[in-house]
Amino acid sequence: MTTKDQKSGGEHGFARGLTNYGDRRFSLYLRRSFASSMGYSREMLERPIVGIAHSASGFNNCHRHFPELIEAVKRGVLAAGALPVEFPTISLGEVFLSPTSLKFRNLMSMDVEEMIRAQPMDAVVLLGGCDKTVPAQLMGAASADLPAIQLVAGPMSTSRHRGERLGACTDCRRFWQRYRAGSVSEPEIDAVEKRLASTAGTCAVMGTASTMASIVEALGMMPAGGAAIPAVDADRLRMAEETGRVAVSLIGDDSRRPSAIMTAEAFENAVRVLLALGGSTNAVVHLAAIMGRFGLKFDFTRMNALSDTTPVLVDLKPTGDAYMEDLHAAGGIPAVMRELKHLLHLDCRTITGETVGERIAAADPWIDRAVVRGLDAPIRADGGLVALFGNLAPRGAIMKRSAADPALFEREGRAVVFTSLADLAARIDDPDLDVTADDFLVLQNAGPTSDAAMPEAGYLPIPAKLARAGVKDMVRMSDARMSGTAYGTIVLHIAPDAASGGPLGLVRNGDRIRLSVRDKALELLVDEAELERRRAEANVAAAVPAKPARGYARLYDEHILQADEGCDFDFLRA
Repeated sequence: MTTKDQKSGGEHGFARGLTNYGDRRFSLYLRRSFASSMGYSREMLERPIVGIAHSASGFNNCHRHFPELIEAVKRGVLAAGALPVEFPTISLGEVFLSPTSLKFRNLMSMDVEEMIRAQPMDAVVLLGGCDKTVPAQLMGAASADLPAIQLVAGPMSTSRHRGERLGACTDCRRFWQRYRAGSVSEPEIDAVEKRLASTAGTCAVMGTASTMASIVEALGMMPAGGAAIPAVDADRLRMAEETGRVAVSLIGDDSRRPSAIMTAEAFENAVRVLLALGGSTNAVVHLAAIMGRFGLKFDFTRMNALSDTTPVLVDLKPTGDAYMEDLHAAGGIPAVMRELKHLLHLDCRTITGETVGERIAAADPWIDRAVVRGLDAPIRADGGLVALFGNLAPRGAIMKRSAADPALFEREGRAVVFTSLADLAARIDDPDLDVTADDFLVLQNAGPTSDAAMPEAGYLPIPAKLARAGVKDMVRMSDARMSGTAYGTIVLHIAPDAASGGPLGLVRNGDRIRLSVRDKALELLVDEAELERRRAEANVAAAVPAKPARGYARLYDEHILQADEGCDFDFLRA
């Protein structure tokens, strides 16, 4: 595409979005002179630009192979006739951030959006992977609505320990649980620590990173098969090169902007795939946030209807036995979508131009039934996630039923309450803690408006004395999140959260709570008069919390939304 062709539809490349010095020709002259200092030829200076927004960082182990991926993207862009220009954004290394990576997801989304807007580019490749980086990039790209395409890091490859296959981080939880129960020694847990994450890439299981990658493919924002290719496989580099080529083809094509691809129907396809994968509960928060950027609302009642008619078909950890590298070898997301095609909106358009139906038809028909089940032999007949409602969760709560014990689905239990993460840490392993396996562990003040900023603390540990007695699961609930790599009968994202005055904060030790997955219900069995008394008492006793004085913490405190709205900032929604 020549400069003349580009100018017929507006300025492109380095002539796009000029810095204003009051003289447009001088602005272009100055920009090109500075661009020339990077060694670009005159021919390259005339080309349209594909930006490569990447989130590599020394604090993000998942992305340590990005330099090689970036070079592959550049090959594709150059081969298609445009100029690739890479630029960094904030990186969110999941385990390196305090208090939690979710707190900074919106900051990264703002960085992505503003740098896409402010810098001269005609299309952008979004290169991310670790849990919050992909939703942050999609949120930013949705708001900027410049032609965009996603490329993910890909999952890490598995390792071995004494004949056992290891892949962060479900196996880290499995071994840590054994260690807490006394069945794994100190030297062995040290040896496992060194083997859990042994290659570049995101967690090898169906955690949040893999779930989000799969959802992006289901949405149509990446080429077919792009979600599951291992990070260290040569196919990942070939996918990067193809992504660069496709990015050039997006320039000037309004029918493939983010707003044209990520429609209400495409989001419904993504939810279907999420449910069939038994994917991460975090995906619900991220989908709600991305949808909010388009003025769409995540409907939890609709999700339940989809969940009741969408079987779990993929046998990956943390709920099964396989890993993401096995899903890639089994046929990847195209194979999963082929099984679901009677439930999908097949006319949704994808970033590569074809419809979802055409993409499914073009995919390799081979499938490994050990990893991707058929509709006649699902892992479970209904979807992996369910939304619960009741006086304890007026705006909803989420449970990953595919990772839970069905024997605990219809229960009434006594509440054992922890008022904060500090309280949980101080008392959970106290041998004098009044707790039995039939009780419900309740964590308060870990939601989005708390100081904790909604960490992945919903995976409350089994109290040490119960773990040593062989208890492997019990009902746990909170306004926090849970890692997609975790498992158990755990109710999460209770909204509104306790810190904002939600009813979760009114639960007291000894209260009875009813959980019913069948009825989609979460009820605090305390009469309304007593709850009103507690609410009034709490209002009188409540000290006015100290407000952050400055910076991002202040912005977060003043504008964060609840989990059912995706924990986005109110002013960033469409």
